[in-house]
Amino acid sequence: MQYFPYGTIETETLKAADPTLGAAIDRLGHPNRPLMPDLFAALVNCVIAQQISTKAAETVQGRVVDRCGGSVTPEQIVRFSEEEIQSLGMSRRKAGYIRGIALAFVSGQIDAEKLRDAEEDRIIRELTALPGIGIWTAEMLMLHSLQRPDICSWNDLGIRRGMMRLYGMETISKDEFEGLRRRYSPYGSVASIYLWALAHL
Repeated sequence: MQYFPYGTIETETLKAADPTLGAAIDRLGHPNRPLMPDLFAALVNCVIAQQISTKAAETVQGRVVDRCGGSVTPEQIVRFSEEEIQSLGMSRRKAGYIRGIALAFVSGQIDAEKLRDAEEDRIIRELTALPGIGIWTAEMLMLHSLQRPDICSWNDLGIRRGMMRLYGMETISKDEFEGLRRRYSPYGSVASIYLWALAHL
């Protein structure tokens, strides 16, 4: 298992920028956030997991991995029909999304290596052009797959819940969120890891 990489530089910078978050960092230690470095496999998992339980998603993901012989690649997925993908335990719509994403990789519409060095606006634009991928999913992929250092997503309920718990807020507006997100920059991804941890206490 690989985890999002961070250390003293990131945590000390965040502690200096925000003493309230700093106290939480001291209290929580070093939470780990699992990565899925393969962008295509991460996209497939995201589509599978939409609107179903974690346990159900893991079951279907396991079937897809088994059907692909242990490694989920675009080249393998495009060999299957939508019906074959659907038979692994998902809706016809999700099967179509997954096959469409595989075709985008095989055709060169999506180049995972080029995206690793691209501007974040371009990454969001290219990923959300894929079937079944919205802005929140693109942001999560930037953190968990592309390992971008400054992702703190307004679209993530867990991050917002963690912020409200941290600062004793009943609600949080987008302007308030943006002010905090800017305070965490350039290490918003590490701040997100701590906010997720706080949301689940």
